[in-house]
Amino acid sequence: MRIGELARRTGVSVRSLRYYEEQHLVVPTRTAGGQRCYDEEAVGRVALIQLLFQAGVGSRDVTAILPCVYSGTTTPDMVERLVAERDRIEHQAQELARTLDRLDEVIVQARQRLRPAA
Repeated sequence: MRIGELARRTGVSVRSLRYYEEQHLVVPTRTAGGQRCYDEEAVGRVALIQLLFQAGVGSRDVTAILPCVYSGTTTPDMVERLVAERDRIEHQAQELARTLDRLDEVIVQARQRLRPAA
């Protein structure tokens, strides 16, 4: 598939896909005319990249992590990075859960202030 189709199917801009290519996160083949061609696997790969970016994983770490997923290549450093990212995301999720709990308390208090005194 061409870059425009991959962009449509993943919801990622063409510009972002070109950035992913620059960072070696996706590697298209080229037609004789120089156009990028992506295989079907690129859709899932881009989805994973987006998921990792949304979780705050930087492109350098994503580049280091992806071989574990796609080529089967694993090194102790890759495993350490995976564990570190998982721990960081888990901590972030716990912090967000605490924030939600506190916001729920604030909402309850705010709603109580809106009710007329009986």
